[in-house]
Amino acid sequence: MRVCIVGAGSIGGFVAARFALAGETVTVVARGANLAAIQRDGIVIEHADGSTQQSPVRAVLRLADAGVQDLIILAVKAHQVADVVGDIDQVMHEQTVVIPMQNGVPWWYFQRQASPYEGQPIESVDPGGRLMRLIDPRRIVGCVVYPACELVAPGRVRHVEGERFPLGEIDGSRTERVENLSALFVRAGFKAPVLDAVRNEIWLKLWGNLSFNPISALAHATLADICDFPLSRELAASMMREAQAVATRLGASFRVTLEKRIDGAGKVGHHKTSMLQDVESGRDPEIDALVGSVIELGRITDTPTPHLQTVYALIKLLGRRISAEGISVRAHASRAVAQVA
Repeated sequence: MRVCIVGAGSIGGFVAARFALAGETVTVVARGANLAAIQRDGIVIEHADGSTQQSPVRAVLRLADAGVQDLIILAVKAHQVADVVGDIDQVMHEQTVVIPMQNGVPWWYFQRQASPYEGQPIESVDPGGRLMRLIDPRRIVGCVVYPACELVAPGRVRHVEGERFPLGEIDGSRTERVENLSALFVRAGFKAPVLDAVRNEIWLKLWGNLSFNPISALAHATLADICDFPLSRELAASMMREAQAVATRLGASFRVTLEKRIDGAGKVGHHKTSMLQDVESGRDPEIDALVGSVIELGRITDTPTPHLQTVYALIKLLGRRISAEGISVRAHASRAVAQVA
């Protein structure tokens, strides 16, 4: 299968490398030092056990340069999608499938779904409904990203943990194409169960991201830090309860309890969330898809979200400073040693 992965960062690079190693024809769209490194050496995966694998993949600067593809995976941040898919029609044939791999509420949430909000754009992730116009929703297969990875150097991805990429048609149907896509992921060594209600799984993943990500970025804390400290754990729980109320108003359900979801995040250990990695690297953090979108859905459904709004204001301010001033924020351990008199 001809697969184009737009964005060769931590997750995009991980998926691209594994697909290529499984024998698929893979092209990645990258830029800067990452593009140069992949064109020179391919993508290197660092596994949790310390071993490495090098995967030769083709790398191009623009999506239009990729050629016609059977599957397009959008692995850039939610706020970057609109900037990179303007020429997506040039690389699609009639049956080309698009799998968005963004965290948070997807722009297509109210598409192909029988609800009072059918076809309504979500301004925080798709201002003016541009993505809705560019990408036919019939091409979209939903996906939830569970692996934790880090881009440790250009063209080099460290896999921390996780193998699951649940998939689902956004209208809830069980089709041959989603079964074939699941088989594709499995051939690459992933777990890709086909879901009848992919939006429920999106909320389950988002439940943690909307709380742990901004708290970690503001406090420079890992998942274990947040879950083990009572005050931050309760803040995360309060944000999650508000999100659950919004999701319930929209007909979604959760297959695990709130406490179990928090405990699961804590078991990941001292992993830096993607938002903390962005703040430390001086990149614009992914705020609106993870937090702003839920606040927007709260307004749509008349559901209060005070804790989410407070944390959103703080992380949004930090993101504004990063963008406007070009700063990065990283915690450094003190080397001072106390002396006993």
